[in-house]
Amino acid sequence: MAVVQLRHDTDGRRYFDRRVAEGKTPMEAMRALKRRLSNVVYHQLVADQKHQRRKERKAGPEGHAGATTRSSAAGSNPNTGASDKSLPGSADLDATPPTAAPPGPSQRSRRSSTALSAGGQAVDKRGCAM
Repeated sequence: MAVVQLRHDTDGRRYFDRRVAEGKTPMEAMRALKRRLSNVVYHQLVADQKHQRRKERKAGPEGHAGATTRSSAAGSNPNTGASDKSLPGSADLDATPPTAAPPGPSQRSRRSSTALSAGGQAVDKRGCAM
């Protein structure tokens, strides 16, 4: 950031030139410029944090301005009819029918992985005797 400021006619370049004119070496002037830039950045971060905290104090409990903990879903519209409102109580019934689970390893038959050879001996998929 300091090197870029030195390339152009900026406040940083004028600060650097003043330090060199005061008798500082170019490296010392560069160090002073870097320190000055870091101070500017730090103070801007602090100012932004203070501004953010002020906004949060004005905000509601959820952190947003105008937010509230009360629900406004039922009764917020004065034209809502009785059929548009939810029924009291909880819905205990699940309308989704249960799905059949795919057969697990315990439900598979052992025959599916074995076959009988021509001589009547059980063999596995690779043809090895069992």
